[in-house]
Amino acid sequence: MPKRGYHHGNLRQALVEAALELIEQKGPTGFTLSEAAKQAGVTPAAVYRHFEGREDLIAEAARQGYEIFADLLEYAYDTGQPSALASFEATGRAYLAFARRHPGHYIAMFESGISIQRNADLAAVSQRAFSVLERAAATLSEGIPPGKRPPTQMVSAHIWAMSHGVVELFARGSPGTKSPFPPEDLLESGIGIYLRGLGLLPPEA
Repeated sequence: MPKRGYHHGNLRQALVEAALELIEQKGPTGFTLSEAAKQAGVTPAAVYRHFEGREDLIAEAARQGYEIFADLLEYAYDTGQPSALASFEATGRAYLAFARRHPGHYIAMFESGISIQRNADLAAVSQRAFSVLERAAATLSEGIPPGKRPPTQMVSAHIWAMSHGVVELFARGSPGTKSPFPPEDLLESGIGIYLRGLGLLPPEA
């Protein structure tokens, strides 16, 4: 593997990419800054010109992950229009797709213990991702009478939790959790049951 570093003109990004590879291989706490520096082809001292420590480096990996994640959710939501239901279901599928395609980012975002409030940029981009699901839930919930309509944030949180659960248990190769059904089918059927419970789908849908 060619060494990355100053000659690439972007040492900071080279370190993030090195961290993402190490996160995939060893987990968010299984590597040191020295290993990230070696992977990027620079000295350990060079890391501290850009990051305060390992958690700061992982937080940047998470921030970049949320940027990709938010873009994917927004694209999925927009391509489902004008159907509110199609947009809602598409955002769930985008969650699964992101976890598969960007495992290092996913781990940095959801399994590293790094708070989304660690810095303003991370908080802002994570909120952009969350807001896509909230927007999808709000549009879909317009079909429920106001007096019976659950809070939009509750609906989006339920779908977020269901999507995250399917990813964690069945879409990332966790040992001992094989399902006879594809993760996409599990999520789609779960969302269908949930929406029928809210009265947004007919019983036979």
